[in-house]
Amino acid sequence: MNCRPYCGACCIAPSITSPIPGMPNGKPAGVPCIQLDKNYHCKIFGQPDRPAVCAQFEAVEYVCGEHRSEAISTLNDMEAATLPNIIFKDKV
Repeated sequence: MNCRPYCGACCIAPSITSPIPGMPNGKPAGVPCIQLDKNYHCKIFGQPDRPAVCAQFEAVEYVCGEHRSEAISTLNDMEAATLPNIIFKDKV
């Protein structure tokens, strides 16, 4: 599957913990990557300084869905499912 034009869901929805040029601490979920241009294309696609996690991502139908909003929703769900479980204990 090829990336859908004007999507960029994979550059917005997930968190990225590795450094990105212009974002040395990575990016939080839901925040557009600084390397995403106005047409939702990666400005560093294929470059050696692109994070490995980005380079390894493949557009597949079950993630990308039928349209951009489906992709955002699926990636949000995947992000939530991979968050560490944190247990808060009430202090007495």
